Amino acid sequence: MPAGLMLAALFSQGHNPAMPRILLIDDDAHLAPPLTTYFARFDCTLDSAQRPSEGLMKLRAGEYDAAILDVMLPEMDGFALCRLIRAESDIPIVMLTARGEVMDRVVGLELGADDYLPKPFEPRELVARVQTILRRQRVRAPAAAASQRLVFDGLSIDLDRREVQRAGERIELTGTEFELLALLAAEPGKVFSRDDILNRLRGHEADLYTRAVDIVVSRLRRKLEPLDCIKTLRNAGYTLAVAPGTSEAAAS
Repeated sequence: MPAGLMLAALFSQGHNPAMPRILLIDDDAHLAPPLTTYFARFDCTLDSAQRPSEGLMKLRAGEYDAAILDVMLPEMDGFALCRLIRAESDIPIVMLTARGEVMDRVVGLELGADDYLPKPFEPRELVARVQTILRRQRVRAPAAAASQRLVFDGLSIDLDRREVQRAGERIELTGTEFELLALLAAEPGKVFSRDDILNRLRGHEADLYTRAVDIVVSRLRRKLEPLDCIKTLRNAGYTLAVAPGTSEAAAS
């Protein structure tokens, strides 16, 4: 792991998980103060940085549970910043785009962002998006206590540790990629429509489009190569098609 970051370990310890800590990187000096107050109403601590370099320093030195990135930033745009963060950490990322263009959303998702929100936005919706991705990070361990590991031919999914191995080699997935794989693996052979996937992963009504699912599936497929286990059923959706192994309970 690159020196100075070690974010995965930092995010999971050292601060009260009941009070999530979020970093906002946005050069609008007027945005952070009201959002900080609003997030506090939902028991979330919001810190902020106006420049990418400052935000990266804070991420590397602090303990954050999620990051919110504006697309239009000085020094580098939000896409480049997302790429840098994603190369070193699987911290959940929400992208903000003032232009509201579909291409902005597509690029952000392809780079590994977990969600996006066009500006202007309602603060409550931003809080809901952040809460949803944080909940997705946490809920599977207690929910899967009876079967923590799913084992298939060439593929192993540890639901507790949120780790995936392909042919014995660990592969790094974003939070959304992991949740998609875990969803498909929970019922191998079942066909999930794009709407099914959006509803299950997002957890709330949002301005979503089916292309977002296609992007995440495409990223996941690339990371699982040469294993070809996610199949597309035309006009139906996606399914996990791989020979099952044994589901193993996690060692206590």
